[in-house]
Amino acid sequence: MTGIRFTANRIETGAAVWLTDDLSWTEDAARAFRFTDDLAENARLAVELAEGRDEIIAAYEMPEDKVTTRPSAREAIRAARGPSVTPPADHRHGDLRPADLRPGDLGPADTDSLPSMYSYDAIDHDVVRRRAAQFRDQVERRLSGALTEEEFKPLRLQNGLYLQLHAYMLRVAIPYGVLSSTQMRGLAGIARDFDRGFGHFTTRQNIQFNWIKLVEAPDILDRLAELEMHAIQTSGNCIRNVTSDPLAGAAPDEIEDARIWAEVIRQWSTFHPEFAFLPRKFKIAISAASEDRAATAFHDIGLRLVRSRSGDTGFRVLVGGGQGRTPRVARKLAHFLPARHLLSYLEAIMRVYNAAGRRDNIYKARIKILVDAMGIEAFTEAVDTEWVGIEGSTIELPEEEFRRIAACFTPPVLEPGPPKTRRDDRALPDVPGFDLWTRTNLLPHRLPHYVNVSLSLKSAGRPPGDASASEMEAMAAMADRYGCGELRITYTQNVIIPHVRRADLVALYADLKAAGLAGAEDGLISDMIACPGLDYCNLANARSLPLADRIFRRFGDPERRFEIGPLRLNISGCINACGHHHAADIGILGVDKKGVEHFQITLGGRAGEDGAIGRIIGPSFAEDEVPDAIETIIDTFLANRREGDVFADYIAREGIERVKEAVYGARR
Repeated sequence: MTGIRFTANRIETGAAVWLTDDLSWTEDAARAFRFTDDLAENARLAVELAEGRDEIIAAYEMPEDKVTTRPSAREAIRAARGPSVTPPADHRHGDLRPADLRPGDLGPADTDSLPSMYSYDAIDHDVVRRRAAQFRDQVERRLSGALTEEEFKPLRLQNGLYLQLHAYMLRVAIPYGVLSSTQMRGLAGIARDFDRGFGHFTTRQNIQFNWIKLVEAPDILDRLAELEMHAIQTSGNCIRNVTSDPLAGAAPDEIEDARIWAEVIRQWSTFHPEFAFLPRKFKIAISAASEDRAATAFHDIGLRLVRSRSGDTGFRVLVGGGQGRTPRVARKLAHFLPARHLLSYLEAIMRVYNAAGRRDNIYKARIKILVDAMGIEAFTEAVDTEWVGIEGSTIELPEEEFRRIAACFTPPVLEPGPPKTRRDDRALPDVPGFDLWTRTNLLPHRLPHYVNVSLSLKSAGRPPGDASASEMEAMAAMADRYGCGELRITYTQNVIIPHVRRADLVALYADLKAAGLAGAEDGLISDMIACPGLDYCNLANARSLPLADRIFRRFGDPERRFEIGPLRLNISGCINACGHHHAADIGILGVDKKGVEHFQITLGGRAGEDGAIGRIIGPSFAEDEVPDAIETIIDTFLANRREGDVFADYIAREGIERVKEAVYGARR
């Protein structure tokens, strides 16, 4: 039988439901009735009445083709009531729980040091608690019918709550990616108590919970407030979470700790009265290191801390970067902005954008479009003109406030140790896999006898960036035992434990292996960024997660990954580019081709300050064809590279034509 099916989401839980033949709603997709044309009007009336009673939201029709009844990929996933790749939830995989760890192995830290991070004062505590109470009232009014969905939607989005394919999703802010071990344990508790036992770390250094009930969202916000956390401005057309170098405060190549300035910007931007309803969402990234580990060139505003010849600290200001439908590499707005003027200058940029940015077309509303339309010279002039009136005003950061914030980031007291020796990086104990792990997952530290350790959230069967509650608890325990009780979330969807003694690496590796977190992936082809895609997101055209899993398994041999060398492969499920495919050595974009998932491949993207947008190599591929295409790309590189080449070097020098010929030649 062909016809029309009607689907929606329950208002309290967000669960997908279908209209049955008796005009009731069910979560069993098999009971979805196909209404013929003569019955469709009665069905539409039933939908309208259910919406009016606030039983359902987001209802829509699914007309079926007159020739075939094959559902679209989106509806097949929706009907399955879950993602196509099973996340590492405790109750599904029986993975490591805290009680399974060896007694005493992951006990309290052997240090009295507190994490080097911002701590809430009385005002901060009051603000987040009041905001949580306010949202509880808003949810109650929505469930009672006092607020319509149209009225409620901007309120829930301001608190990070989305309606996705199967349920509500709550996005929690992790300012510039910094967490204490206590906060990580708290997030694990939220995953267990309110989700399905896992959380998803994002490319903005946040965490998402994908199976949230509306009625329980206020309880989560209360829990977050106790943890000195919140979900404010993680959505909506506002200034989103400021991202930063995940090694800030621990990197050997930084001018100063970028987290201080990220916190300054966070406090300035949160609840800013002028910038709560911008033309479009707004993203800022900051780095103070010679290596740009924050992808500043692909942000609406990118900030690079620099020193003048006289030794003064300032900022190189980039503007108009971003990905999506019209990817752009940010352009230089100011070569050297004295640090004391940062907030007033940001204020001037935002005022120009807020006044002149387009609001008539969501696809042309980002600041990159405004910079394109005006030209960088005219845009710079407009910002400078606006800045004249506010430079040196009360918008400037008071010195005493800067000192107050900076004091929170006092470097931890680290034990003195021996200088680095050649054998320190790889002590070569008889531990399987340790040598490979040390070759990728140890990141440099400002002190030679310490390292920053990357914990991979990439493995077979795991959606990139997902961590179970048990894994989060294990990471927190290891941060206490081997670090300083602090963790960092990277935009590449991994977790870093900073400040680890080299002497503790063997013990740490053993605990990581027991917890399933010892993958040797960092910076290799298996270390993929991937958005949730069509498994969760209403906007997606294709599934990112099963494709990421297939590619991971295709390149599952660690030795082969090392042979390939550094290579960034990113996957986005739609043109919004949440998977950063534009900025990858190999980018994969999901597209809808006559109702069937297909994927475009790009080559040559770069995410650093010298950012570049990848070039499309040609026509799209069916999902089954993509792993072979990637294999051909890699084989072509390996067969033709020069000594010392990494993939980025090869593409920059040779271009994409040889690779393109090999890929499409193999297809014929």
